[in-house]
Amino acid sequence: MEMSICLVATPSLDWHHPIVGKFVARYVGEDMSELEKAVALYHSVRDEIRYDPYRLDLSQEGMKASTTLKNRYGWCVPKAVLLAACCRACNIPARLGFGDVKNHMSTERLRRQMQTDVFYWHGYTEIFLEGRWVKATPAFNRSLCEKLGLEPLDFDGVHDSIFHSFDKAGNRFMEYLHQRGSFDDLPLAEIMTTFKYHYQGLLETINGDFEVEAANEAREDLKV
Repeated sequence: MEMSICLVATPSLDWHHPIVGKFVARYVGEDMSELEKAVALYHSVRDEIRYDPYRLDLSQEGMKASTTLKNRYGWCVPKAVLLAACCRACNIPARLGFGDVKNHMSTERLRRQMQTDVFYWHGYTEIFLEGRWVKATPAFNRSLCEKLGLEPLDFDGVHDSIFHSFDKAGNRFMEYLHQRGSFDDLPLAEIMTTFKYHYQGLLETINGDFEVEAANEAREDLKV
């Protein structure tokens, strides 16, 4: 893969959009190194954009980085798209990585809608820093993690940061089942094909607040 292709703007990674530029400017200074910029952008996308798998918009418009910023919420894939777009806006090569995971960061209602605990096409960002690709997953915001008894997933720009293996109590929380590879742009058509096959009940918006619902279930589990 040519490095230049991981710097261009695309319909999904629309880093040239003014709202993306303003977001980047809030957290990145000219005197910062590329690694410092990437780390700052990771934490900003992780915590400023709420993780919400209840409101899926799988249209081209709905998956844009600029749309995620306007909404201030997103699930793992649009948040990974946003982080990649922000990095490209800083002239830092970035691309998208995907894998199928068994994820326990869900609610009873979401599992019922999905009819599985496997999350296909779980998305993260791959950033080229200091001569190598490093994986970063900005999906789960700090407030959600705290409610669920998790340490927020951190990123230092050096080590891969891709999933919560265990919660604070030592219980297994997430595991990768299958890697789907790296992509210089969002493979939306492939994602849609998989979702239509596996998630027939998930392609419509679910009414509710995922973070509140998840926190309520976590409290109930502590009572058991």
